[in-house]
Amino acid sequence: MMLLRLVLCPPCSLSRPAALLSFSSLTAGRNSGTLRAVGGSAAALSSKVQSSGGSSRRLSTSAQTGDGVLVYRGSLGTAVRGVKLFSYSTSGASLILMPQILLNSGLGAGSVALKVAFGGIVGFFTFLTPVLLHLITKGYVVRLYHNADRDTYTAITYSVFLTEKRSVFHQSQVRIPAVGRMFTTFYAGQVGLLVNPDLFTFPHDYNHLMGYDKPFTFSKDDMQKRDLRD
Repeated sequence: MMLLRLVLCPPCSLSRPAALLSFSSLTAGRNSGTLRAVGGSAAALSSKVQSSGGSSRRLSTSAQTGDGVLVYRGSLGTAVRGVKLFSYSTSGASLILMPQILLNSGLGAGSVALKVAFGGIVGFFTFLTPVLLHLITKGYVVRLYHNADRDTYTAITYSVFLTEKRSVFHQSQVRIPAVGRMFTTFYAGQVGLLVNPDLFTFPHDYNHLMGYDKPFTFSKDDMQKRDLRD
């Protein structure tokens, strides 16, 4: 009877290591599948990061032109151009219709003083509006480019003929007026320019333009230089 137990027990004892071996192989297969899935997710994530990095590089490259990197774009450029164009159109129409008005209204047969007075009033408002609009909006910056290598700026404004005018200046030429003005944010040499600080792509670009990132001291020499520059 004891011999029968000894004969039957070895197979039973041998089946346990075999079961453990099969369970460990099954666990290893599952772990390898999990590792493959994690590796695939990491590769997909890295490819997405690389693609996003490439798109950002393409975006920064597209914003860079021969004048430098675009750091500012005015939001009222289209409105300024449209208002000036409308003013020029109405002034031209007034000049064309004024002789017809004089003939049809009977003012042409009146006295010379009446003709001069009427022509002066019409001509005053005809030419005054475009001139005032140009004086107010001539310093409005439509776009501003920065060349970091030379530290120069290119400001795009509208001329009296509604064409784009380029003004190139160095950062050292920027001068902040001692008294704030309505249509002037800073002076580039002798030219007054108007910008909106909130429309800069990065706040650091505005700080660098205005010279706010430079070290400030209260030494007498620096104060005298600022007074002479202002």
